[in-house]
Amino acid sequence: MQKTSVPALPLTGGCQCGRIRYSLRAKPLVFYLCHCTECQRHTSSAFGESLRFKRQDMDVDPGLVSVSRMSESGKQRQGWFCPDCGVRIWHGTDGSAEINIKAGTLDDTSWLVPAGHIWCGSKQPFMKIAEDELSYDAQPTDGYEALKLRWQAMTRSA
Repeated sequence: MQKTSVPALPLTGGCQCGRIRYSLRAKPLVFYLCHCTECQRHTSSAFGESLRFKRQDMDVDPGLVSVSRMSESGKQRQGWFCPDCGVRIWHGTDGSAEINIKAGTLDDTSWLVPAGHIWCGSKQPFMKIAEDELSYDAQPTDGYEALKLRWQAMTRSA
């Protein structure tokens, strides 16, 4: 298992055009890669990068626009975007206290190491996931607990 260190708080980031900025006041709950077809389509890539936080730990500039949709897991999801450049800053499930920051919007991404992979049943065939990595064919049924525990072990100070 690869170790990583979370930089000093707050973590900061924003959209591509710079209109929307945010800061995160607490350590992330987990970082993982999502291989669902929705993330593939949305990112025009092989996966999405999700950095999970409690919503209460995020300060964000006003002006984001939201879009609601039904996810592959059958839950109502809401995404928050910059109205000028269209970059998705975060998304979450209606009623949940936890949200997913799109990790590529961080100012510093050099420290990111995923705790695991979800929706691997729809991953691109060229993506290789090592046998010792946590992976799920679909949505984790444990509420992300195994991923969170692995993340805690990965980010624990030596």
